[in-house]
Amino acid sequence: MPEKISRRMTLQRKTILNILRQTNSHPSADEIYESVRKQLPRISLGTVYRNLEVLANMGIIQKLELGGTIKRFDWNPNKHYHIRCLCCGKVDNAPIAPLNKLEDELYGATVFSIIGHRLEFEGFCPDCTKREAQKT
Repeated sequence: MPEKISRRMTLQRKTILNILRQTNSHPSADEIYESVRKQLPRISLGTVYRNLEVLANMGIIQKLELGGTIKRFDWNPNKHYHIRCLCCGKVDNAPIAPLNKLEDELYGATVFSIIGHRLEFEGFCPDCTKREAQKT
């Protein structure tokens, strides 16, 4: 039988959520852990990972499983897209509206029950592009 996870907003979850909301980046669990430890020095990395999963499952934050190897987290749970730098791994929000019509069109064309989609753009961030241009 699966372990029942508490859905209440604990101090650890509040702290993690506040740190996520204060950043413009899409940090990894390790990066969030380093920030949380400044406020809650006795928290473990495992606790941060578990609480990030709970917050994502509750729909309060978004877990990003992009083409890179590191899971990242976004304080904005609303549907939106991301751009990932192929050089440094930086992730940013893509400035386009969600393609809801695409889901609607696919819904009637398949026997699958469509619950959403992910779209990731890849490229090079301005810093990496500038660094590469300076090499030549």
